[in-house]
Amino acid sequence: MWAIVDKTDVILCQLLLANSRLSYRELAEKLDLSVTAVHNRIQTLVDMGIIRKFTAGLSVVAQNVIHVLIYGTSKTSSINSLKPKLEKQGSIYWLAVGGGNVLYIGAYLRNIAELEALVRFVKETAEIAEPTVGLTATFIPASMFNIKLDTKLCPLDYKIIRSLKDDSRKPISDIAEEIGASAKTVRRRLAFMRKNLLIQFSIEWYPDESNDIISIFHIHFKNEANPNTPNLILQKYYPNTIFYWSFSNIPNSYVFLVWTPTSKELREIRESFEQESTIQSVTPNVIYTGYIFHTWRDEIP
Repeated sequence: MWAIVDKTDVILCQLLLANSRLSYRELAEKLDLSVTAVHNRIQTLVDMGIIRKFTAGLSVVAQNVIHVLIYGTSKTSSINSLKPKLEKQGSIYWLAVGGGNVLYIGAYLRNIAELEALVRFVKETAEIAEPTVGLTATFIPASMFNIKLDTKLCPLDYKIIRSLKDDSRKPISDIAEEIGASAKTVRRRLAFMRKNLLIQFSIEWYPDESNDIISIFHIHFKNEANPNTPNLILQKYYPNTIFYWSFSNIPNSYVFLVWTPTSKELREIRESFEQESTIQSVTPNVIYTGYIFHTWRDEIP
């Protein structure tokens, strides 16, 4: 099985997770590589099943989404039989399986009233007796808080999103021909949606298809830690630290997704985290496999 051999591939995947419509030239400039080298790396990631799809959809701003992460030790004896049950639920978009049969389940809710039924479903179906339920903090960048957004989408916008849904890197000329609009109009509407955070470009990413190690680090910061401390930790250990989730209902508790090429580096990062003066405790858990499911968010009006 192919392994990610350097950190460049990890950074490339992070860039595509954030915006899968970045051109090869833009990616090349960010990575200090040639356009051909970037193209070859992406193609290799696709061929090996690490990147399975370049996706587009309505953003959490456009849909007013509540994101939930539920995790805990499961007593289920078969992940294969559990997977289709979670997939059919409709709100669950992600399942990751860690050591000790700890399951991580991500879901999108239309409103907070749906939370109780979701937790009950997870407890019964995934056999997690005492799940931790985290309501993640907003996805909107802090820099956007004071900017008045125009959140009105027109019918043409929905046509553009549908066209890009399963191929977010599709050329504008192809989109225009498909929906019967001019390339100039498509370009203008895409710019509008990007500016107002109404469209989301990403990838279906399966890092477990490589020989590298993906771990979830449960980090609890000290009460006196600066609110910006998690960002400083993320930057300090980048690109090993891919991203983190914070929870509005669980103060000082964070879940970091961490990449390492070897067990030795995983141990070194854990030891380094433990020496950070702002961190109270660190508990890593290696992720063995993961699944991505379609949800109500994938239905484009």
